[in-house]
Amino acid sequence: MSLAIFDLDNTLLGGDSDYLWGRFLVERGLVDGESYERENQRFYDQYRAGTLNIHEFLAFMLRPLAENPLAELLEWRMQFMEEKIRPILLPKAADLLERHRSVGDTLLIITATNRFITAPIAELLGVPNLLATEIEFADGGYTGRPLGIPCFQHGKVERLSEWLAETGHDLVDSWFYSDSHNDLSLLDRVTYPVAVDPDEALARHAAERGWPIISLRDGE
Repeated sequence: MSLAIFDLDNTLLGGDSDYLWGRFLVERGLVDGESYERENQRFYDQYRAGTLNIHEFLAFMLRPLAENPLAELLEWRMQFMEEKIRPILLPKAADLLERHRSVGDTLLIITATNRFITAPIAELLGVPNLLATEIEFADGGYTGRPLGIPCFQHGKVERLSEWLAETGHDLVDSWFYSDSHNDLSLLDRVTYPVAVDPDEALARHAAERGWPIISLRDGE
């Protein structure tokens, strides 16, 4: 049995759940639409360019979690799952997960997106292990502050190393599937790195290293 690791946004999903959560909040009038949409797009563009300041982004993205009661957040999240996540599920991603599951591999999603958004997505995909950016929770609600190391860029490597030590798993014959050059530090550490619908920088790197390049999008 091997460890099969998967990025989430634009890898197993045909879109970015963090960005779509922001769009959902704007569309529902739950945040100041114009300014929030502008900042949401700015941070998304920085992420794709590899220039994102993760701490600045998290201060922005986690603020609505601190400003609203937990019961309302959970209700919104259920609506978000139906309206934004189910439409971007990829049948080929489900098939890939099943191929690894059927041979007894341990499945793990590792994502920079916070656990509030991604926990129900991992459950929907049938992936029991999730490493995501954690959020501080106190007195019955979210504080809006990240907890521990953000699961982003080299932070993914650090968080995975901690998880391996805690669970007894290792990277022997391991797989990692990702779309983003932000994940190069982790792709370089596994046995079988795979570029999935990669961005331009990752596609170039994968071609130079001879890594497989696959698509999980319909018709591609």
